[in-house]
Amino acid sequence: MFLFRQAKFLKSAQALPDLPPESQREVAFAGRSNSGKSSVINTLADQRQLARVSKTPGRTQLINFFCLGDGRFLVDLPGYGYAKVPVATRAPWGRVLGDYLRTREQLAGLALVMDARHPLTELDWELLEWFRTTGKPVHVLLTKADKLSRSAALRTLREVRSTLALASSNWTAQLFSSLKRTGIDDAQAALSAWLERPEDPDLDGLGPT
Repeated sequence: MFLFRQAKFLKSAQALPDLPPESQREVAFAGRSNSGKSSVINTLADQRQLARVSKTPGRTQLINFFCLGDGRFLVDLPGYGYAKVPVATRAPWGRVLGDYLRTREQLAGLALVMDARHPLTELDWELLEWFRTTGKPVHVLLTKADKLSRSAALRTLREVRSTLALASSNWTAQLFSSLKRTGIDDAQAALSAWLERPEDPDLDGLGPT
């Protein structure tokens, strides 16, 4: 989808006051440090080095903004759950992540990246519970689906969808593989819908009943 191919790096922010004021609508990507989050962003944008893929999980501790034009942004949040990151670093980093998710008015929805082999970990649920209070949608991308057999991948998808549906009607999931380039169209369609601004602001968030 052309929208995502327009993505250009704008800036990195270490604290909420550093976030770009010109942003009007954002889709944020979150996930464990080894979930393949950066690869997902690069694949969706069809750019190999848009989001840096670090060989050391947990190294990225900044909120990275990628401009799509017309006030729309993709946001790469710091990965979470990497034990080797010092506690002194993890604490403020976690606060910034939580505050962003709960208070960022421009945030339209959250793309939560999980390794399909290890979905819905305790830390994933912790982040989901943080975000639940906003009432905003979550789309789970089960990455590295190519590491599972087709039957195992589909079974995992069914289980994750069933579990998410019990928690919120606003949480969805799909399989994704950057290596095999599967699930790209579905992910782009789901996320681009969040970035579209309705002509009538009063209709924002309303859909068919």
